Amino acid sequence: MPYRRLPNTDSARLKALRIALDKGKNLPPFKLAYSQSSLQRVRALLPGYENALAEHKNSYHLQLEKSKDFNKSMKKVRLYISHFIQVINMAIIRGELPQNTRNYFQLGKDEKKLPVLSSEEDIVNWSQKLISGEQDRKMNGLSPITNPTIAVVNVQFDKFSEARMNHHNLKKRYLRAQENLNAQRNEADLIIQKFWNEIEDKFKDLPENLKREKASDYGIIYVFRKNEISNVGLQNAFQTSFG
Repeated sequence: MPYRRLPNTDSARLKALRIALDKGKNLPPFKLAYSQSSLQRVRALLPGYENALAEHKNSYHLQLEKSKDFNKSMKKVRLYISHFIQVINMAIIRGELPQNTRNYFQLGKDEKKLPVLSSEEDIVNWSQKLISGEQDRKMNGLSPITNPTIAVVNVQFDKFSEARMNHHNLKKRYLRAQENLNAQRNEADLIIQKFWNEIEDKFKDLPENLKREKASDYGIIYVFRKNEISNVGLQNAFQTSFG
């Protein structure tokens, strides 16, 4: 015997709800195969579910679009941080700056390697170290590092910080949309299961085939198992040959 399969995708859930709502609009209560309380729940849920889907889709695509800007700004500020430190190291090698210059920037005295800049936190940490260190040098009357200057590094860091804040806000928005959509899905599953149960109960005294036909008209999905599909095929072939 075929079994009933509840919707497991958003499009399938919406289809089930819309079919139920159409039946509720077009049939008087005494002819409707499910209760008025279920109809009211469908009417209340459907607009919110559709809005939740739209917001989830919009927030996902917006996050995806803006993440390109964020990654671009992250790559650029990383480049300026690296160049600023390289300029310091090259000036020390040429004897233009003393080795203790690195101390201002919390770099190791003999450290010539670039620091790790793989994460957002690394970039924030080293940007702040360079900006603070160059301010200390200027307060001590030392000549500023140039090409790039710390002002240029600071501009790129500000752009990165703004992009980072927007990126995290969009991520929060997407997570809220995901949470809301999950809640709408759960509610839809409960409502669909309830009015499908009511529909099947309405037609329970009918022969199986007629019961499924009536219920299917309300959007209920029945699925044949593999062996049942084979049997139905054989029966149809038999009826075609000898009917």
